[in-house]
Amino acid sequence: MQPISPRRRKPPPRPQAILLGPLLHARGGGGATGSTNRWRVAATFLLEGDAEPPDLSVDGVGLSVPPRFLHEWATLPPVGPAAAGLPPTPALRQPVRMWRYDFAVPRGLQDGRAGYGFQGEERRWHFTVPGTAMPPRIAFNACGGCEDEGDIAAAGLQRNGQWGHLLGRHRADPFHLMLMGGDQVYADGLWQQVPALRQAASAPLMRRIDLPALAELPAQLDAWYLATYRHAWNQPEPAALLASVPGLRMWDDHDIIDGWGSHPEKLLGSPIYQAIYAAARRAFRLYQIGMADDDPPETLIAGEPPGFTQGMMLNGVGILAPDLRSERRPDQVLSPRSLRNLPAWLDRFSGCAHLLFMSSVPLIFPSFGLIERMFNLIPGRQKMEDDLRDQWRSPAHAVEWREVIGHLADFTKRSGCTVTILSGEVHLGAYGAITGPGFTLRQCVSSGIVHPAPTGFAVDMMERLAGKREKMGRNMHLSMAEMPGLGRHLLTARNWLSLIGTDEGELTARWHAEGVEAPLTLTIPAGRH
Repeated sequence: MQPISPRRRKPPPRPQAILLGPLLHARGGGGATGSTNRWRVAATFLLEGDAEPPDLSVDGVGLSVPPRFLHEWATLPPVGPAAAGLPPTPALRQPVRMWRYDFAVPRGLQDGRAGYGFQGEERRWHFTVPGTAMPPRIAFNACGGCEDEGDIAAAGLQRNGQWGHLLGRHRADPFHLMLMGGDQVYADGLWQQVPALRQAASAPLMRRIDLPALAELPAQLDAWYLATYRHAWNQPEPAALLASVPGLRMWDDHDIIDGWGSHPEKLLGSPIYQAIYAAARRAFRLYQIGMADDDPPETLIAGEPPGFTQGMMLNGVGILAPDLRSERRPDQVLSPRSLRNLPAWLDRFSGCAHLLFMSSVPLIFPSFGLIERMFNLIPGRQKMEDDLRDQWRSPAHAVEWREVIGHLADFTKRSGCTVTILSGEVHLGAYGAITGPGFTLRQCVSSGIVHPAPTGFAVDMMERLAGKREKMGRNMHLSMAEMPGLGRHLLTARNWLSLIGTDEGELTARWHAEGVEAPLTLTIPAGRH
């Protein structure tokens, strides 16, 4: 009689390769002020292969969390490097899929800690769950890349030096929320690295209008944006933060291409530029919001396409991030419909003590209108012309800028909520205010966390402009304050911003700047609540 052989155990499934993620997306605390007993979060993963991934196990959540399919790329062709000095990104032969897990973690009065990971696997990630009685702890950053990353090393800087500083602060005293104010990635290298764009790249700017979009362009663009996000967000320091701090993110031009929306109308509507915009929009929607076409998240409040305006609340602090790119054209930032909707969007936060209004480009900043007019007198499009047209203070946007300022002033007067604007884009730190009868609007500018600060004549000129108090009419004035302890108005070093609540309801703003020993600190008073 033959002995019966023991039944062999089936080996556990091999973990799927994570190409990007986990990326945590904050969905808010709910209620009138964001202080309800659950903290809603989504986690997204970009995985190789077409197999459905395991459920997610989350501390404090009784049932396992199933994955939700967001998008598939059947194949992705090879593209050039996402940054200078990197090897080309190889083709991904098997399908690549984006998945999302949605869950709500119970909250106590004090902060908690929740771990999450795939069922059946040992690897786990963790994030802090804000206590309902705890003052919020928020980090803000912008400009997480550079047009040419060779410039970072040439300036004697480490690419992720400020990311590492933020990560160290987070590990010592965890943040509840990370706001990212635009230019999270710099996709501008597509003109050199996407094969189907080589003819357009060699053509003069306005000659690109009549060039066709080649059939292979959409797939190559998808591959390019994926390579760009993987380069920026798979770096160890930002990857650790993206996996451990739920975030809310808005986009700006470099998440598409430099100056998107400020180019001539015919160029923006051309086949090639529309293909670029469609791919960048798809990438932003998936990677930065974690959103499928047919499944808008709770943070999306615009109501109708094409905007990605988002909002949420956390323990008495509201965050409103209007989409300032999807509708942008040379003569507008927001469409007339969005401008009409702005007061209603603001009123959603009338029960909060603070509103953080995110504007990728600073709202309260010196005007460069005279410089822009000088450029307009020179034939051809100058290198800085699109950047100047991008600014809220551009003469092309002057009427709209005043309308937005008016809506914010009316909101703070009728609600008693303190309004603080958060911006990046200019690769500087700054603090400004607009004061008028019965209101003060404040502006904190912080950027870049990776992009080096400008130097030379341009900075000297901006510093002189920042020192002048500007009268806006109707007893309103705009002024830029000297940065605390710095003795000048502009912080010319890479930096990120923390906003820490106090027991009295104030917010303490601190600029953490490279080469500056102590954070630059000021206090933002609470609203009348």
